[in-house]
Parts: sequence; C-alpha cells; structure tokens
Amino acid sequence: MSGPDEFETIARLFRPLTQGAPEALGLADDAAVIPSRPGFDLVITKDAVVEGVHFLPRDAPGDVARKLLRVNLSDLAAKGATPYGYFLAIAWPPGYGEIERAAFAAGLAHDQASFGIRLLGGDTVSTPGPLTASVTMLGWVPAGAMVRRDGARPGQVLLVTGTIGDSGLGLKAAQGLLEGDGAEMLAARYRTPEPRLSLREALRAHASACIDISDGLIADAIHLEEAGKVAIQIDLERLPLSPAARSWLALQPSDAAGLVELASCGDDYELLLTADPAAAIPLALAAAAAGFALTPIGRVFEGAGTTVLRYGRPVLVQKTGWRH
Repeated sequence: MSGPDEFETIARLFRPLTQGAPEALGLADDAAVIPSRPGFDLVITKDAVVEGVHFLPRDAPGDVARKLLRVNLSDLAAKGATPYGYFLAIAWPPGYGEIERAAFAAGLAHDQASFGIRLLGGDTVSTPGPLTASVTMLGWVPAGAMVRRDGARPGQVLLVTGTIGDSGLGLKAAQGLLEGDGAEMLAARYRTPEPRLSLREALRAHASACIDISDGLIADAIHLEEAGKVAIQIDLERLPLSPAARSWLALQPSDAAGLVELASCGDDYELLLTADPAAAIPLALAAAAAGFALTPIGRVFEGAGTTVLRYGRPVLVQKTGWRH
C-alpha cells in the first residue's frame, strides 16, 4: 500500500509531540518508562474514536484529534486527576495522506499545549476501514484520593456541570439537520467537548462519586446508581440547558419527551456527581470560579434504580443513552 512511510511519519509528526520527555525514549523503542511519583497514584484511562461512530467522515482531522484527547481527559476530570501524558494508537485509512496526517498531529499539538500533556508512545498502522484512533491517558492523583463511581450515599444530592444535550443537538447541526441561532456553537460542543479538569481539586475534597457524561445523563446516572447500590432520582425540570437547547425544546411537540432526548443523547462530557448537601456549595463556587455552572438535578435514596421525574411525576424513558 502506497503512502507516507510509517517511521518517517512518526519521526516528523509525532516525535515533536513528546516535547523531549525522557519517558518517551524519543519514540525509538517499543515501550516507555514511567517513573513513580511518591505520594501519588497513577490513574489510567482509555477511549477510542471511530469514523462514522464518534465523528463524521467530513470532520477536520485536527478536530478529530482534539476530540480524541478531550474524551480521555474528561475521564481523568471525573477522577479528580491531573493529566500527565498519553499513548496513541491510530489506524490510517486510504485517503489519509500527508496533509491529513499533518493536520491530525497539529490538532494533538494544539490541545497538548492547552492541557499540559505530551505524547509518550504508541503505534501507527494502516487499515482498509474507517479511521480509528485510541488514546491511553495517564494522570496523577494524591494517593487514595481518586473519586470513584461507587461513593453515592442516601441523602446526598445529584449535580451536573455545564449544560446538557448540546452535543446531541450539535450532531444534528453538524449533519445539517439543525440550523439557526446557536447551531455553530452546538456543533462545536459535539466536535470539541470541554473536559472539566478545573474542578478536580474540589471534586477530591467534596464529591462522593463522579462520572463523565459520555453515554447520556440518564444512562450515566444508572452507572452511579448501580456502582453505589443506591437509588437515584432525576428531576427533569432542573436540567441545565443552553439558550440554543431551550429554543430547540420549545419547538418539540412534547416538553417531557424533548427533555428525555436531551438527557439521553450522550457525548456531553460534563460531570455528573454526588455530594452531601452542604458540600454542594463549595463545589458550586469552584465551578463558578472556573466559568461554568454546577446544578442540582436530583437526589440519592436508599434502594435501587434510577427514576426520572418531571414536576414530581414519573416520565417514560425508552432510551436511557447511547449503546454500541
């Protein structure tokens, strides 16, 4: 198969992304060496993106690279971890030549600078199928302080950062199915989500459980409920919505059904967390200082199951979120 030489591509496009990190060994070895950090735990997460599943075939290579990093960084944000570096595996399809590969690397470089991370190693291969890329992201957290999924307790509140449903609407906008005011912002939310890393210290201090919203708010609330062996109630009328999402909702034939769609469409990469009622105040102040809202949207109870209500009445939910 003709195309750019793998080793030349690694040396020219990816070796600079190591920023000379000694751990990466110049990308000239089959492995990297990660030194220990006394007093800290190493947090490791891994997510992949596939063309036609996680991004559109016509999306810019640089945006694809940035989304790949950000969905992994969002996992670290939910753990209260500080990003450190990452490993990249990418399968180039036909048509991803010199220009596209350079644009992909430039997207990585852009977000490396934004989030203070660097490439530590990985692999590149060719594929006859769609573009597929995976990142293994590493981060540090003070020993024993990682925020887990299983810490929700009865009497606590359920909170969410930012706004919900923008990415699902953003996919419609990116596909040309949604136009008007806010469409460009929504498409950007879909293509380049914002990992809420600035909340990590407050999470470690005050949150009992946390998950990033990738599958959908309702689906990920179920993950918290199942891990914590508790019951969770979601009040749809409290869902934080952007002006663009509110405009879309006003046009829907059923307000309740529209809210369920926004709460189940996934890819928001906001944080869904539980905390004691008193702890919600310092968490909200930390979020406000970082430039986004933290909204209480429900409560945790004894029992099992996730209940979705609107003004106290149960709402039928047929699809809780994304499933592969």
